[in-house]
Amino acid sequence: MKQRLYLRAIHRALMETPHAQRQYSRKVVFGWSMYDFANSAFTTLVVTFVYGTYFTGYMVLAPDASGMLVPDPEAGTVLWSRAVALTAILVALLSPFLGALADRGGVRKRFLLTTTILCVAGTVGLFFAEPGQAMRALVWFVIANVAFEMGMVFYNAYLPDITPQSQIGRVSGYGWALGYVGGLLCLVAALVFLVMPETPVFGFDKATGENVRATNLLVAGWFALFSIPAFLFLKEVHVENKPSTIQLVRSSFSRLVETGREIRRYGQIVRLLVARLFYNDGLVTLIAFGGIYALGTLGFTLQEVLIFGIVLNVMAGLGAFTLGFLDDRIGGRKVILISLVLLTVAAIMAVLATDKTVFWISGILVGLAIGPNQASSRSLLGRFVPDDKEAEFYGFFAFSGKATAFIGPFMLGVLTAAFHTQRAGISVVIVLFIIGAAILWKVDEAEGIRLSGREAIDPSISAELRDLGNST
Repeated sequence: MKQRLYLRAIHRALMETPHAQRQYSRKVVFGWSMYDFANSAFTTLVVTFVYGTYFTGYMVLAPDASGMLVPDPEAGTVLWSRAVALTAILVALLSPFLGALADRGGVRKRFLLTTTILCVAGTVGLFFAEPGQAMRALVWFVIANVAFEMGMVFYNAYLPDITPQSQIGRVSGYGWALGYVGGLLCLVAALVFLVMPETPVFGFDKATGENVRATNLLVAGWFALFSIPAFLFLKEVHVENKPSTIQLVRSSFSRLVETGREIRRYGQIVRLLVARLFYNDGLVTLIAFGGIYALGTLGFTLQEVLIFGIVLNVMAGLGAFTLGFLDDRIGGRKVILISLVLLTVAAIMAVLATDKTVFWISGILVGLAIGPNQASSRSLLGRFVPDDKEAEFYGFFAFSGKATAFIGPFMLGVLTAAFHTQRAGISVVIVLFIIGAAILWKVDEAEGIRLSGREAIDPSISAELRDLGNST
């Protein structure tokens, strides 16, 4: 078996010699990382901290006992959750196919630009949806959120192409760290200039919530401005003999079918994605309901929850940046496992916490683990994917992040209702982290790298395979 792998590696090296001469540029890495800096404003302000909260509390109006229209937070929460669920379904369905389409047609950069424009336009549209126009707002949100998630497929697919395998962990960490910085800076700007002052900038009306809706204009401008370096420095993937549009669609479907048939060749990728189905679901649930848990169980004020979120993001940025170097030294799999241990300990502390100090400590641990978990998951897949199927496999990566995203929140609600306490509900994330870690434990990182065929891109991998061949 090892000898066959070695011979296959030599064959690929001979066939893919032009890739061995690919140049790696700090300018390109900077441009790629700035896209994370730019787009994180959307998740931080629109999805997590500002607009999502505003929508659930103020956008849905219903008549009260006197017949006057007043906000209906319960109905708003239901509608918002359905919009998020719809996004997850659409991304899960679209991402593998569009990823294959981008690879096959050499249109990765154009797809990234298109999704960026759609996300920016959808975010602008959120400003013009006023209270009582909830469905209009949700349409714009779904367009923007799906475009954002699909953009991440094409953005992530660049990672294996812009950096040597020996530095892929730290580069992925750079992106995540800059993303947290960008999201926090945009959040601070929104709070200082639009949300908190008695008289917001540009005269936005605070009494009607116009100033909060204006944060969407800030996010759109931020995303558009700071994503420019990515489009200046990233190159389109070159494809020989591009097929026509109809042929491209047909061949992309065929490509997905082929990948499905050959999936046994990529067993380490399958294990990684299955593990991520569980641990990412736990992570998403913890992020989404951490503030709610702090508010409802530990008596945090809304201001304390906001400060808690800011601190968590700062720690996540530090964790992603520093442990990116560790990723390159010991491997992405081990870094993810370390992060899952920290997340499990933090979740147990949160469930057992009876005072705010313990919960703050658990939150700091969560922050330190979130960044490395996400960055190393991305870089580990980058080590495993074949050189000509990056966007396709990152499409499956997006699928693994969305396909079961409802399980954690659903079980949290069931357990909370059954035991009449949020502590029982939040404990579901502990189970998800443990299951994910158990599956990830079986991932063989060295085998995944060997099967990727990337030895022609990174000489260190070719050397590793030569040593393997000698040992046979």
